[in-house]
Amino acid sequence: MKVLFVEPAIFLNAFAMTLTSPLTTQYVYRRIWEETGNYSFASDSNVSECEKNKSSPIFEFQEEVQKKASLFSLQMEMSGLIPGLVSTFILLSNSDLHGRKLPMILSSAGALATSVWLCLLSYFAFPFQLLIASTFLGALCGNYTTFWGACLAYIVDQCKDHKQKIIRIAVIDFILGLVTGLTGLASGYFIRELGFVWSFVIIAVTLAVNLIYILFFLGDPMKEPSPESVAMSWCEGFKNLFYRTYALFKNASRKRRITLYLLICTVITYFFLVVGMSPIFILYELNSPLCWNEVFIGYGSALGSASFLSSFLGIWLFSYCMEDIHIAFIGILTTMSGMALTAFARTTLMMFLVRVPFLFTIVPLSVLRAMLSKVVHSTEQGTLFACIAFLETLAGVAAGSTFNGIYSVTVDWFPGFTFLLSAGLLLIPLISLSAVKCINWTEGRAVRLRTPTRGRPRRAVQIQNRTHSTISAPA
Repeated sequence: MKVLFVEPAIFLNAFAMTLTSPLTTQYVYRRIWEETGNYSFASDSNVSECEKNKSSPIFEFQEEVQKKASLFSLQMEMSGLIPGLVSTFILLSNSDLHGRKLPMILSSAGALATSVWLCLLSYFAFPFQLLIASTFLGALCGNYTTFWGACLAYIVDQCKDHKQKIIRIAVIDFILGLVTGLTGLASGYFIRELGFVWSFVIIAVTLAVNLIYILFFLGDPMKEPSPESVAMSWCEGFKNLFYRTYALFKNASRKRRITLYLLICTVITYFFLVVGMSPIFILYELNSPLCWNEVFIGYGSALGSASFLSSFLGIWLFSYCMEDIHIAFIGILTTMSGMALTAFARTTLMMFLVRVPFLFTIVPLSVLRAMLSKVVHSTEQGTLFACIAFLETLAGVAAGSTFNGIYSVTVDWFPGFTFLLSAGLLLIPLISLSAVKCINWTEGRAVRLRTPTRGRPRRAVQIQNRTHSTISAPA
C-alpha cells in the first residue's frame, strides 16, 4: 500500500546528511593533521588538539592545517559543481511530467554510494583526496538540493491554499531542525565512542532504509504522464525542458516577472550566505582561541539547530498577525546581527550566546519558497523548484568555494572577517525584498484607487481621492 507522506524520507535523509557534514569535515581535518606533521590526535582525550600560544611551533602548524582543510573543502565543492547543476535541473524539471519520486530515488542512491565509499575510505585508510572523485560521481545522481527540491514540489502538489502550503513547508523545516539538532549534539559522541568507520556505516544504513521507503512505500500524488510526453523523443524532451523554463518567465506579466526575479534573487543570495558560512563555523571553533573538541562542536551544532524549531514557531505565530514579507525581514535582520556578533566571539560562553540571534535564520528560506510557489501556476511548480534548486546548487558550491578561500587567507590576521563580510552582504537580500515590498504596495494602492466603495458612485470616489491628495500634498 502506497502512502503520500514524504516526511519520513525527509527525516531519514536529514539525519544522514547532517551527520555526514561534521563527520567528513573532522575526518579530513584529522587526516591532514596527521599527514602534515608528526602530531597525532588522541581520540579519547577530553582536550582539544589546539594550541593558543602564538609563539609555539604547534600554533603555526595548526594554522597550516586550517588552511589546507579549508582549501580541500573548496576542491570538494568545486568537483560536484557541474554534474550537480546538470542533474538537478534536468531531474526536477522533468518531474512535472514524470513525477517527483525519480529525483528522490536517484539523489538518495548517489548519497548512499558516497557514504559507502566513506566507509571504505576510513576503514582502509585510502588517500582522502579520493573524496573529490566520490563527490563528483555522487553529484551526477543529484545532490541534496535535488532531493529537497523534489520534496518541496511533492508537498506543493498536495496543498490547496497558501496558508496550508507555508505551514507545511515550515513543518518540514521543523523536522529538519529537530534531526539536525539531535545529530549535531550526538556527532561528537559518535566519533568518540564509535569512531569514523562505524559512524559512516550508520549513515549508509540510514540512506539504504530511506531508499527502500521511497521505492516501495511512497506514492506519487501526480497523475500519470500523458501519452504525448511518453512518446516524446529525447531530443524533443530536452528542448521542451528549456522551453518550459523559458515560458515560466515569458508568459508572466511584467510586474509578476519582476517580482519573480526579485524573490529568486533574495532567496538565492540569502541561501548563498547561510550555507557558505556553515562549514566555517566548525573551522572557526577548532581554531584558537576557542579550541573546541568534537563534543563542544556537537553542542554548538545542536544549539545552532534550535533555529529550525524557533523558525517553525516564529512562522506559525507570525503568520496570524504579519504578512509573509515582514516575517522574512525579521529572519534576515536577526541573522545579520548574529553574523556580526560571531566575528568577535573569543570565548566559549560568547560563542554559545551568539547563537541566540540565529533563532529565525530558517524563516526567510521557508517563507520565500512559499511566496515563490504562489507566483507561478500549479503546473509549473516542478520547473520553478528546478530553477531554485539549480541556482541553490550553484550558490552552494560558489559559497563553499568563496568563503573557504576567504577564510584560508584571513585566518592568520582576523578569523572573524568572513562572518563580518557575510553580515554586510546580507544587505543584498534586504534590498531585493524591499523592492518586492514596494511593488506590492504600489500595486495594492492602485487596486484600492480603482475599486469604488460599495454603494457609492465611482465619480464620487475619484473626487474624494483627488481632494485627499490635494490636502495631503506638501506645500
